[in-house]
Amino acid sequence: MSRLHLSVAVGLQTLQQSPLHTLLSTLGIVVGVASLVAILSLGDGLERFARDQIESTTDLQLITVTPRTTREIDGIAVQRPDYPRFSRADALDLGGQLGANAAVALAQLRGAQVRIEGDTTIHGAVLAATTPEALTASGDSLIAGRFISEPDVVEGTRVVVLTAALADRLVGTGTGLVGNAVVVNGERHDVVGIVHNARGQSAVVYAPLGVPAMGRETNPAQLTVLAAKVEDVPGLQVRVEQWLQGRYGPDEETFRVTTNAWRVEQTRRAVLLFKLVMGTITGIAIVVGGIGVMNVLLVSIAQRTREIGIRRASGARRRDVLVQFLVESVTIAGAGSLLGIVLGYVAMLAFVPIARRLTDVPFQTGFSVSTVVVAMLAAIAVGVAFGAYPAWRASHLEPAEAVRHE
Repeated sequence: MSRLHLSVAVGLQTLQQSPLHTLLSTLGIVVGVASLVAILSLGDGLERFARDQIESTTDLQLITVTPRTTREIDGIAVQRPDYPRFSRADALDLGGQLGANAAVALAQLRGAQVRIEGDTTIHGAVLAATTPEALTASGDSLIAGRFISEPDVVEGTRVVVLTAALADRLVGTGTGLVGNAVVVNGERHDVVGIVHNARGQSAVVYAPLGVPAMGRETNPAQLTVLAAKVEDVPGLQVRVEQWLQGRYGPDEETFRVTTNAWRVEQTRRAVLLFKLVMGTITGIAIVVGGIGVMNVLLVSIAQRTREIGIRRASGARRRDVLVQFLVESVTIAGAGSLLGIVLGYVAMLAFVPIARRLTDVPFQTGFSVSTVVVAMLAAIAVGVAFGAYPAWRASHLEPAEAVRHE
């Protein structure tokens, strides 16, 4: 057996001889690691909850490409007579370029007045003249009937799809509108479907691109890109901008590409600040636990001075004694971190039902491998840092004096 293995074995054997002493010396580490695990996991859960809430209530995963209809000259917005106009071919080409990571649709938006045929009560809505891909690109889900189809766009069929909130506003029970007619901006259209809007827009009317109810072109058609994940938005934005330059030239003032990814970044920074502040506070408990480990090792050295002298006189080098006590320190810290991880996890399991009951929100913790790794590394680092001095002191004892020590 090598000297290193022998030192490790001696250190572990010493700890096994006094398990109660070892357990008591780990209490500070246990409490500190448990607090750190709970804080990091709750922070991850808070970030996930905030992200889910933002994704479900905003256009966070959307990238919108809109032609600029004006140019600023000497601080004055001047109308562009020749701004580009997107076509269906543009949407299909961009969709082919982006692949399965995104859904692309073409849409033209304007305000609309909607009423039931034969009724004089008018309701306001957003009219979106679009293509079949819009159902996927918007993230909406079909409740009844069908969505805009390819033949509707090609043949200019006068059909519309309403959001559930608008349909309920029109007749009280929205799904019953399928198969009936509504009047949109003075034009009669058949209702072929009802959708649930995923972005919180309550009054939207989807119609085939080129529908007469759009009237004259007040707003240019825009491309909407729905990323599969929020994390994909920055990369997709770069690819969209490259596609625009390749198809329409390098003039960056021709189009406006907008996203809401900054909201996720704001949330991430806020949660990171929360983790840092709370992690620092809980780190104090780990440091206190490290001081306890140092104190235990110093007492142990005083009690085992004669043993250390005999080992040195028998041929053990200073490095062997140093390694032995560092192993004891790291083992104490490692054992405390394991107990702390278990305790922190149990504390989270107890906290989540209480948080749900008090706040009535579907909160989940974010316990992960990275949390365990951080807690373990923090505890081991403390064990090494606070065990270094006792180990150095033990290794520098003079063998002759240590053997005579009573």
